Amino acid sequence: MNMNSYTLSNNVTIPELGFGTWQTPDGDVAVASVKKALEVGYRHIDTAQGYKNEASVGQAIKESGIPREELFLTTKLWNANHSYDLVMSSFEESLEKLQTDYIDLFLIHWPNPVAFRDNWQTANAETWRAFEELYQAGKIKAIGVSNFLPHHFEELKKTATIFPMVNQIFLAPGELQEEVVTYCQEHDVLLEAYSPLGTGKIFDVPEMKALAEKHQKSIAQVALRWSLQHGFLPLPKSVTPSRIEEIIHVFDFELSEEDMNTIDQLDGVVGKATNPDTTGF
Repeated sequence: MNMNSYTLSNNVTIPELGFGTWQTPDGDVAVASVKKALEVGYRHIDTAQGYKNEASVGQAIKESGIPREELFLTTKLWNANHSYDLVMSSFEESLEKLQTDYIDLFLIHWPNPVAFRDNWQTANAETWRAFEELYQAGKIKAIGVSNFLPHHFEELKKTATIFPMVNQIFLAPGELQEEVVTYCQEHDVLLEAYSPLGTGKIFDVPEMKALAEKHQKSIAQVALRWSLQHGFLPLPKSVTPSRIEEIIHVFDFELSEEDMNTIDQLDGVVGKATNPDTTGF
């Protein structure tokens, strides 16, 4: 399957659809689902230290036989590992688990973990300094963040020499996060959409059912198409082989402007993004 790519601010290209692994249990389930995703044509896999399944992702990639350079691999720094030294040591651990010597995209998972709430600005500055060093050393092809709001970027700007290339946030029909989206678009930061199917809630939305029928597509395919037409990079996840196969087929139809407006007007149908400044982790 020919999948298009987005080009990041540093000219690195990234496949426009990724396979997510949040809540995919480590072990056989994760290995099987990532292998299935690679088999049906995904070349972009997204994991995180916090998902505790990096080793299974690494195993699946190895077993797939696909050359590493043909894949785009993302992982994220867990909240407990903010600070220069912990970035460096946990990054090495991630490389080991993923059985690779470089990461295509490394993200700060959350901007304001509870353990660093009193000094999150300093913690992020030190963390990002390590990210920049790993990037300059060629161990990471692109660096970015996740769940960042404009004020988190503005703080980081004070010390950063490289601006984040990606912000991975909760984007789905009913949650457009306009302020963050506008900020990122103005700063040439690619928006990745995690939980683009609203952790399953999307399947109960009548407007989505109607659009799926209209286009003879599944609700999941319509939701992902909407995400792509907004210029987002969706990261759907599934552990069901038939669903993994279905959700990659989103490049052979288009939503009209009217369809897009219908979806844009949905509000709160899949819940809202977590406030990163008040999370309990």
